[in-house]
Amino acid sequence: MSQIDRAAIRKQFQRHDRDTGSSEVQIAVLTKEIEAITAHLKVNKKDQSSRYGLIRKVNTRRSLLDYLKRENEESYRKLIKELGLRR
Repeated sequence: MSQIDRAAIRKQFQRHDRDTGSSEVQIAVLTKEIEAITAHLKVNKKDQSSRYGLIRKVNTRRSLLDYLKRENEESYRKLIKELGLRR
């Protein structure tokens, strides 16, 4: 699987210059990881351990999105639009 440029993602979605762990950054990184694993699984259909990892990442992202929606709905809507997620 290809490497994900976390620094570029972090720079795009961070709230301030030293922000590395806000919900927005975590969701964006997870989204890119999910896209990479999904592409991997299209080629390697029998890779069950990667499928399990994908499910865990999707569930983690879902929890973070629910949290962000509860705490800051405006930021949630902006993030959904930027990442192109269906919600």
